Amino acid sequence: MGLSRKRQRELNRLKRQAEEVLRDQREVLEQASRVVRQASHQASNFAREEVSPRVRDAYEDRVRPAVRSGVRAAKQGRDKFVDDVLPAVTAALGSAIAVIESVKGPAKDTVDRVSRTARDAGVRAGIVEPPRPSPAKYIVLGVVALAVAGVAYAAWQTLRADDSLWIEDDESDDEPA
Repeated sequence: MGLSRKRQRELNRLKRQAEEVLRDQREVLEQASRVVRQASHQASNFAREEVSPRVRDAYEDRVRPAVRSGVRAAKQGRDKFVDDVLPAVTAALGSAIAVIESVKGPAKDTVDRVSRTARDAGVRAGIVEPPRPSPAKYIVLGVVALAVAGVAYAAWQTLRADDSLWIEDDESDDEPA
Protein backbone atom coordinates (compact mmCIF):
# COMPACT_ATOMS: atom_id res chain seq x y z
CA MET A 1 0.00 0.00 0.00
CA GLY A 2 1.33 3.36 -1.04
CA LEU A 3 0.63 6.83 0.23
CA SER A 4 -2.19 8.80 -1.22
CA ARG A 5 -1.33 11.73 -3.50
CA LYS A 6 -2.36 14.22 -0.84
CA ARG A 7 -0.13 12.62 1.79
CA GLN A 8 2.74 12.39 -0.72
CA ARG A 9 2.46 16.14 -1.50
CA GLU A 10 2.40 16.98 2.23
CA LEU A 11 5.43 14.79 2.80
CA ASN A 12 7.33 16.44 -0.08
CA ARG A 13 6.38 19.91 1.23
CA LEU A 14 7.66 18.99 4.71
CA LYS A 15 10.92 17.69 3.21
CA ARG A 16 11.46 20.99 1.35
CA GLN A 17 10.73 22.98 4.50
CA ALA A 18 13.15 20.83 6.51
CA GLU A 19 15.85 21.34 3.85
CA GLU A 20 15.27 25.11 3.92
CA VAL A 21 15.52 25.16 7.74
CA LEU A 22 18.71 23.09 7.59
CA ARG A 23 20.18 25.46 4.97
CA ASP A 24 19.24 28.48 7.15
CA GLN A 25 20.84 26.87 10.19
CA ARG A 26 24.06 26.25 8.27
CA GLU A 27 24.17 29.90 7.21
CA VAL A 28 23.58 31.03 10.82
CA LEU A 29 26.34 28.72 12.06
CA GLU A 30 28.75 30.01 9.42
CA GLN A 31 27.97 33.61 10.41
CA ALA A 32 28.41 32.74 14.10
CA SER A 33 31.74 31.12 13.29
CA ARG A 34 32.93 34.30 11.55
CA VAL A 35 31.82 36.42 14.51
CA VAL A 36 33.64 34.13 16.99
CA ARG A 37 36.81 34.27 14.86
CA GLN A 38 36.71 38.08 14.77
CA ALA A 39 36.04 38.21 18.53
CA SER A 40 39.02 35.92 19.12
CA HIS A 41 41.28 38.24 17.10
CA GLN A 42 39.99 41.26 19.02
CA ALA A 43 40.52 39.49 22.36
CA SER A 44 44.11 38.60 21.48
CA ASN A 45 44.77 42.19 20.37
CA PHE A 46 43.30 43.47 23.63
CA ALA A 47 45.38 41.05 25.67
CA ARG A 48 48.55 42.00 23.81
CA GLU A 49 47.94 45.77 24.03
CA GLU A 50 46.24 46.16 27.42
CA VAL A 51 46.60 43.12 29.68
CA SER A 52 50.21 42.14 29.00
CA PRO A 53 51.69 45.56 29.93
CA ARG A 54 49.66 45.62 33.14
CA VAL A 55 50.83 42.15 34.12
CA ARG A 56 54.43 43.09 33.33
CA ASP A 57 54.11 46.26 35.44
CA ALA A 58 52.58 44.31 38.33
CA TYR A 59 55.46 41.84 38.13
CA GLU A 60 58.02 44.62 38.16
CA ASP A 61 56.28 46.49 41.00
CA ARG A 62 55.21 43.65 43.30
CA VAL A 63 56.62 40.23 42.47
CA ARG A 64 60.27 41.02 41.81
CA PRO A 65 60.75 43.01 45.08
CA ALA A 66 59.03 40.23 47.04
CA VAL A 67 61.31 37.62 45.49
CA ARG A 68 64.36 39.75 46.23
CA SER A 69 63.37 40.22 49.86
CA GLY A 70 62.71 36.48 50.17
CA VAL A 71 66.13 35.66 48.72
CA ARG A 72 67.75 38.19 51.03
CA ALA A 73 65.97 36.68 54.06
CA ALA A 74 67.01 33.16 53.01
CA LYS A 75 70.65 34.25 52.69
CA GLN A 76 70.52 35.90 56.10
CA GLY A 77 68.93 32.79 57.62
CA ARG A 78 71.55 30.55 56.06
CA ASP A 79 74.36 32.82 57.30
CA LYS A 80 72.85 32.93 60.81
CA PHE A 81 72.56 29.13 60.85
CA VAL A 82 76.11 28.59 59.61
CA ASP A 83 77.65 31.26 61.85
CA ASP A 84 75.67 30.79 65.08
CA VAL A 85 73.61 27.60 65.27
CA LEU A 86 75.94 25.09 63.62
CA PRO A 87 78.98 25.91 65.82
CA ALA A 88 76.85 25.73 68.98
CA VAL A 89 75.38 22.35 67.99
CA THR A 90 78.78 20.90 67.07
CA ALA A 91 80.28 22.18 70.34
CA ALA A 92 77.46 20.57 72.34
CA LEU A 93 77.88 17.28 70.45
CA GLY A 94 81.63 17.39 70.97
CA SER A 95 81.17 17.93 74.71
CA ALA A 96 78.67 15.08 74.93
CA ILE A 97 80.98 12.74 73.04
CA ALA A 98 83.91 13.73 75.28
CA VAL A 99 81.87 12.98 78.42
CA ILE A 100 80.73 9.63 77.01
CA GLU A 101 84.29 8.69 76.05
CA SER A 102 85.65 9.64 79.49
CA VAL A 103 83.05 7.52 81.30
CA LYS A 104 83.07 4.77 78.74
CA GLY A 105 86.26 2.97 79.75
CA PRO A 106 85.91 2.16 83.47
CA ALA A 107 82.13 2.18 83.62
CA LYS A 108 81.75 -0.01 80.57
CA ASP A 109 84.19 -2.58 81.91
CA THR A 110 82.31 -2.74 85.22
CA VAL A 111 78.89 -3.01 83.59
CA ASP A 112 80.12 -5.68 81.19
CA ARG A 113 81.69 -7.72 83.99
CA VAL A 114 78.54 -7.55 86.19
CA SER A 115 76.15 -8.36 83.34
CA ARG A 116 78.31 -11.29 82.19
CA THR A 117 78.45 -12.68 85.74
CA ALA A 118 74.67 -12.30 86.20
CA ARG A 119 73.92 -13.89 82.84
CA ASP A 120 76.25 -16.82 83.50
CA ALA A 121 74.66 -17.36 86.93
CA GLY A 122 71.16 -17.24 85.40
CA VAL A 123 72.14 -19.72 82.66
CA ARG A 124 73.65 -22.15 85.24
CA ALA A 125 70.53 -21.89 87.40
CA GLY A 126 68.25 -22.47 84.39
CA ILE A 127 66.42 -19.15 84.84
CA VAL A 128 67.79 -17.47 81.74
CA GLU A 129 68.31 -19.00 78.34
CA PRO A 130 71.71 -18.51 76.84
CA PRO A 131 71.85 -15.59 74.42
CA ARG A 132 71.40 -16.45 70.76
CA PRO A 133 72.66 -14.40 67.88
CA SER A 134 69.83 -12.19 66.68
CA PRO A 135 69.42 -10.30 63.38
CA ALA A 136 67.65 -7.48 65.25
CA LYS A 137 70.98 -6.01 66.27
CA TYR A 138 72.08 -5.73 62.64
CA ILE A 139 68.72 -4.35 61.53
CA VAL A 140 68.88 -1.63 64.20
CA LEU A 141 72.45 -0.79 63.17
CA GLY A 142 71.35 -0.53 59.53
CA VAL A 143 68.44 1.77 60.40
CA VAL A 144 70.73 3.98 62.50
CA ALA A 145 73.27 4.13 59.67
CA LEU A 146 70.54 5.14 57.20
CA ALA A 147 69.26 7.81 59.58
CA VAL A 148 72.76 9.25 60.06
CA ALA A 149 73.31 9.23 56.29
CA GLY A 150 69.95 10.98 55.73
CA VAL A 151 70.75 13.69 58.28
CA ALA A 152 74.22 14.18 56.81
CA TYR A 153 72.80 14.46 53.28
CA ALA A 154 70.12 16.96 54.39
CA ALA A 155 72.75 19.04 56.17
CA TRP A 156 75.01 18.94 53.11
CA GLN A 157 72.14 20.02 50.81
CA THR A 158 71.23 22.84 53.18
CA LEU A 159 74.73 24.17 53.70
CA ARG A 160 76.33 23.74 50.29
CA ALA A 161 77.28 26.89 48.44
CA ASP A 162 75.35 26.66 45.19
CA ASP A 163 75.43 30.16 43.77
CA SER A 164 73.27 29.22 40.81
CA LEU A 165 70.28 28.92 43.18
CA TRP A 166 70.45 32.56 44.23
CA ILE A 167 69.13 35.53 42.27
CA GLU A 168 71.48 38.45 42.29
CA ASP A 169 70.17 41.84 43.44
CA ASP A 170 70.20 44.62 40.87
CA GLU A 171 72.01 47.68 42.20
CA SER A 172 69.55 50.01 40.45
CA ASP A 173 66.54 48.50 42.26
CA ASP A 174 68.04 48.92 45.75
CA GLU A 175 68.48 52.68 45.44
CA PRO A 176 65.57 54.87 46.60
CA ALA A 177 63.61 56.53 43.80
